[in-house]
Amino acid sequence: MDAGAIVAARIARPGGEAVPKGAARGTDNRRVRLNAYLARAGVASRRGADELIRTGRVLVNGEPGRLSMQVGRRDVVELDGRRLAPQRLAHILLHKPAGVVTTARDPYGRRTVVDLVDHPARVVPVGRLDADTTGALLLTNEGDLAHRLAHPRYEVEKVYEAEVEGDPTRDALRRLSHGVVLDDGRTAPARARRVAPGRIELRLHEGRKHQVKRMCAAVGHPVRRLHRIRYAGLTVDDLAPGRWRELTADEVQALRRSVGLAG
Repeated sequence: MDAGAIVAARIARPGGEAVPKGAARGTDNRRVRLNAYLARAGVASRRGADELIRTGRVLVNGEPGRLSMQVGRRDVVELDGRRLAPQRLAHILLHKPAGVVTTARDPYGRRTVVDLVDHPARVVPVGRLDADTTGALLLTNEGDLAHRLAHPRYEVEKVYEAEVEGDPTRDALRRLSHGVVLDDGRTAPARARRVAPGRIELRLHEGRKHQVKRMCAAVGHPVRRLHRIRYAGLTVDDLAPGRWRELTADEVQALRRSVGLAG
């Protein structure tokens, strides 16, 4: 699905976002695990929600919640006697600028990608980009979708453009395409092509830590600058660095279908 065709008409809002017409709205009516419900309500991360459930602070329909329990919008979920309601599902595409870390909170006080997204929903980044890497980054509060997009089993395509030292030869490109031996094993086959002197495009379905940088260094061309052009078919060509927009309903459906989630 070509994201560029979907996002033609937008209305700019204060605070840095551009919201497309037809953006996905509303809450999700499917039943979800209790920890996901709590995370959607904005009270804790999933891990933090598990601790709230274990300590008996969460009631579902008047009974203590259980870790394996699933709930829906008709259930009454309470934390410390206060009734909770999940936030609506949100799916955000951010053009990540350099110098921002990909996390919800940073213990060192650095600016995070969540700081850039002025949205009422509690969204978290899907996957990770290095602080000096720019480009397409998805943030959402839809846990199942985020998990599948980040899982190597679903082979979500990521496209990068790297400015490297030197000018890669055909042999270097062939090695990148066939797989490079790194300290954590050989990389999966990828697509590599030279787009300009000292610049290459890499299409990957893996998401190892610092993978593109390590691959390029392994073939003798360390990365000087790295930009993610596309993530799961979504591009940021029409977003300035630091700007963001909500995905359209069609884009959200396409993402769900790509990882085997119906509806």
